[in-house]
Amino acid sequence: MTKVVPVLTVIVALVLIWYAAAVGMNAQWARDQAARAETTLGFGELVVDTWSQDRPVLPAPHQVAQGLYDSVLAIKPTSKRSLVYHGWITLSATLAGFGIGTLAGIALAVGIVHSRAMDMSVMPWAIASQTIPILAIAPMIIVVLNSIGISGLLPKAIISAYLSFFPVVVGMVKGLRAPDAMQLDQMRTWSATNSQTFWRLRLPSSMPYLFASLKVAIAAALVGTIVAELPAGATRGLGARLLSGSYYGQTVQIWSALFAAAALAAALVVIVGLIERGVLKRMGMAQ
Repeated sequence: MTKVVPVLTVIVALVLIWYAAAVGMNAQWARDQAARAETTLGFGELVVDTWSQDRPVLPAPHQVAQGLYDSVLAIKPTSKRSLVYHGWITLSATLAGFGIGTLAGIALAVGIVHSRAMDMSVMPWAIASQTIPILAIAPMIIVVLNSIGISGLLPKAIISAYLSFFPVVVGMVKGLRAPDAMQLDQMRTWSATNSQTFWRLRLPSSMPYLFASLKVAIAAALVGTIVAELPAGATRGLGARLLSGSYYGQTVQIWSALFAAAALAAALVVIVGLIERGVLKRMGMAQ
C-alpha cells in the first residue's frame, strides 16, 4: 500500500492537470461558437463544452478513454479501424528490427572489445550515427528500398534496428569489459583461451548490462517503427493512425494511438524485464 499511494497520487494529479489544460486550450473554440450564436457561456457550460468537443485541441481524459474503448474493445481485432490490428502491424516490424539491432549490436560489441582497431574505428562511427535525426534518414531509406522493390515490413525493421542497435552496443561493450584485471589474470593462470574467457567470464558478466540496454533498445525499436510508418504513406500501423488523425484533425484518434503505443512499449519492457529476472536467477545473479 505504501508503494501504491504515491503512484496513485501522481496519476490523480496528472489527470486533474490534464482536465484543467483541456478547459484552457479548448475554451477559445467554445467562446467563438457562442459568439456566433450570440449567446454567452457560464463557467459550468464552458467546462462541459470544452470536455465534449468533437475535435478538441486537447481531448479530455475521458474522451481518450472512450476512444481507446471504441477502437480496442468495441470492435473486432481484425478490423482496419482497430488499434489491436494496427498495433500488431507495428509490433511485427518492431520485433524484427529489435532482433536485427540486438544481433548487430552484440556482434559489434564483441568485435570492439576484442579488436583495438574496431574500438578505434567502429565505435566513433556508431556514436556519430546517432547524431543523424531519424526523421531525416527514414524517408531516404524507404525511398531507396522502394526503388529496388523492397517494401512492407523490412524497411520499417531496418529503421527500427537503426535506433535499437546503439544501446545494445554501448551496454554490451560496458558489460564485456566489466571483469576486472584480477579476474582476467585468474583466467590466464588457468590457461584459458580467449574463447573460454569470453564464454565463461566476459559473457556472464555482461548479462545485467545487456538486459538493461535491451529495455532501452526495445522502446527505441518501437519509436523507430512508428517513425518509419509516417513518411511511407502507410495505411497500417500505429504510425498510420497518427498520420491519418493529423490529416483529418481527429485529435482523439491521435491520442488514442499514442496511448496504445505507450501501452505496447510498457508491455515490451515488462516482458524483457521478466526474461531478465528468469535468466539472472538461473545464473545465480538474482533471487
